[in-house]
Order: sequence, then C-alpha cells, then structure tokens
Amino acid sequence: MPSFDVISEVDQHELTNAVDQTNREIGKRFDFKGTEAQVDQNDRELTLIADEEFQIKQILEILRLKMANRKLDVRSLELGEIVKSGKTVRMTATAKHGIDKDMARKIVKLIKDMKIKVQSQIQGDQVRVSGKKRDDLQAVMAMLREADLGQPVQFTNFRD
Repeated sequence: MPSFDVISEVDQHELTNAVDQTNREIGKRFDFKGTEAQVDQNDRELTLIADEEFQIKQILEILRLKMANRKLDVRSLELGEIVKSGKTVRMTATAKHGIDKDMARKIVKLIKDMKIKVQSQIQGDQVRVSGKKRDDLQAVMAMLREADLGQPVQFTNFRD
C-alpha cells in the first residue's frame, strides 16, 4: 500500500551557513561598526545580540534574507522576547523541528476533511499517510502544501 510521511525539519547545515553569512554581513556593514552585534548558534537555538533593540530587528531581517537565499523556510523560526541585559539586548530564536501533537492533529483533521480514501496516523513527531491510490496521496500532498499550517512541512519516505 503506497504511503508517505509528513515531517517538519530544518536542514542544520544550511541553518549554520545562513548564520555564518549573517555574521559576515554584520561585520561588513557600516551601521554595525563598533557594536557587539552577532548571532550565536547552539544547535537549533539562535541568540541575536546587539546594542539596541532596532539593531536586533535589522539582524533578524538579515538572517531571514540569508535563510530564504538558502531555501530555508523562515516560518520555521520561533521568535522569543527581546531582553535587555546590561549593555546589550538579546533575543532567542528557535528553529522548529518535528511536528507537535496539536499540529499533527490539525494535519490529520485536514486530511479527513478531504473525504479521500486515505488513512493518516500520528507517529511521534511525524504523520504517516497511506492509501490505495498514488493519485490520492499526491492530492493530499498538494492540499498540505497549500494549507496555512504555520510551519513548513516536507514529505519523505514515499513508498509505492
């Protein structure tokens, strides 16, 4: 029986490259000369550091641009609060990885609302969709691409 998995992942290597490019551009820009502006990365958690709040917003825009250039979906970033600590201002951003239970339930509900003969089941941080016809599975993929889920989804493990 044909099946595929719905997942939500961010390519760690491309994210690291986007952070490196952002730091390089911050170092080159005149408006950041003499400041402590930078982006630190710890696995999927990014920390944006600057002297002022408006600089954090500029760094975030640079980071989003670099992510888009590397074909990473900017919706995968979950932004935290801007916190002032001493002379610097910090903001954390986390790259979402995996599908949480609520999002998985939403995906399953969207698939059931299509009234197509496919089965969907939640398996940890992914959703497995299976059906008898390959065309039905492709229709589900197209619907999920068009749906506004709030985070990017990818399709893997397609079996015929």
